[in-house]
Formats: sequence, structure tokens, C-alpha cells
Amino acid sequence: MSMLPGKMEQALSLAVATLAAGVMPAPMERDTDRDDALRKLAAVAGECGWSMATLRSVAGPNADLLFPAGVVEMVEAWSDLCDRTMVDAMRDTPEPRLSRRVRQAILLRLPVDGPRRAAALRGMKVFLSCKGQKAFRRAWVRTVNAIWQAAQDDATGLTYVSKRLTLGAVYASVFLYWLSRGGDQAGLEAFVDRRLADVLRIGRLKARFGAPVATPAPAKG
Repeated sequence: MSMLPGKMEQALSLAVATLAAGVMPAPMERDTDRDDALRKLAAVAGECGWSMATLRSVAGPNADLLFPAGVVEMVEAWSDLCDRTMVDAMRDTPEPRLSRRVRQAILLRLPVDGPRRAAALRGMKVFLSCKGQKAFRRAWVRTVNAIWQAAQDDATGLTYVSKRLTLGAVYASVFLYWLSRGGDQAGLEAFVDRRLADVLRIGRLKARFGAPVATPAPAKG
């Protein structure tokens, strides 16, 4: 990846820590015009970058008016659109097992698609800017919550928070893998399976010994 891994990993760690508050950010503004413009921009963002100039070139001369807060808002809104697309795709899943639904949701959220991954990498450069870091943490919390929503989990209270903390760490490591090596579907699925297996194994240890066990840190590969 053409970005300092340490900076991205630090941002991911802070985003995961934000989940401990158990508070969801306010929903983003949503409408079909914004969604259509984001889809057009995301198709070329990996090559051209996330900018108002590129947005106007692909979505019309007044498209910048859809995102009055600027480029950071645009990337955050795209993340929200990807979350909603994942949730919609999971509505009629026949999978009865929660763990498999979580797996399915993660793979839908991070598809093996070159332009999508390139757009996400360019989007992370926006998120890692000084103006983008709070937006990134909001987007991260929304995504982790959306995965549980897509998986049709109904946890509440402390379990609600602990599940999101655990998944946040898993999703962080999967996200890094996806950005760097996510063009291989079999490899990506195997990595997701290993990370989820780690969580299940730690859960069994907790149940056996009745003591807290640290959530595994994001893996690099």
C-alpha cells in the first residue's frame, strides 16, 4: 500500500477504541441524488482521487452542492452507502448461523473488486488527514454496527458493546488485508475464517476459565 502502514494501524486502533463508548454517531444525510453521485465518483476515485473537481466531472457541474462540508463528508457518505448496500444484500439471507452471517456480511462489505479497493485506499488518505480523522471514527463505528445489523444480531446492553469491540478488531485486520491483498477471493475468505476462528477460540477460553481474555489485536496477514 502506498501509505504508511503505521499511520493507518494507529487510526484503526483509535477507531476500535471508540466502539467502547457504545454510542452510535448520528445518521448521515441520505438521498438518491447523493447516492448516485457517489457511485459515479467511486468508480473512478481509485484512479482520479476523491475531489470536488472529479465529482463535478462525473456527476454534473452542480454535484459539489450535494456535499457542502467538502471531500471528507463525501468519503464518509460513501462509507455509509457501502454499509447500506451490504445490509440490503443481507436482508433475505437463508443462513441460520450467526457466525456465518457475520462472515457473509464482512465479505459483502469488502468485495474482491479492484476499483472498489483502490477507491477505499484513496478514501483512507482523506480520512487520515487532520480534518478526516473524526469522520473516519464515525464511519468505522457505523460499519461495525451495520455488520451486526446485517447479521440480524439482537444483542443489548454490555453484550452489544463487547460484540462490537470484538468485531471492530477483527474487521480492522480484515480491512488491512483486503486493501493490500484482497484481490484473491479464496485468500480473503481464508483470512476472514482464521480471524473469526480466533474469536470463537477465545470465547471458549473465557467460558472455560471464567476470566477476561484480551481481544486479539489486528493481524497484519
